[in-house]
Amino acid sequence: MLLKIVGLFFVGLAIIGAVLPLLPTTPFLLVAAACFAKSSPRMHKMLLDNKIFGPLIYHWEESRSIPQNAKVIALTSMVLASCWSCYILDNNVLKVLVVALVMGPFIFMWRLPIADSNK
Repeated sequence: MLLKIVGLFFVGLAIIGAVLPLLPTTPFLLVAAACFAKSSPRMHKMLLDNKIFGPLIYHWEESRSIPQNAKVIALTSMVLASCWSCYILDNNVLKVLVVALVMGPFIFMWRLPIADSNK
């Protein structure tokens, strides 16, 4: 029961993340999928059947990889958001902080393998 509640909580965060630009969506859905895989096969299947996020979750669960278009979109959005943030910030320390905070997730995403499109 606790895993179902945690899974629903992360689905809620993912929905909020789809609306708010700084809050991620996919990582929350991956956590929710992991919770549902152990607690509710029906809810897990609902996530996998989702047209937008289902393939991402499937590839992650099967091979710890992501589709190429998702990787390109994620990396491009990180670069554009960082550039925009650096453009609007006046303080150089804050600019360096933005770049430093984005580097970790950027490198992680860059190193992820691309999912086999035949699956």
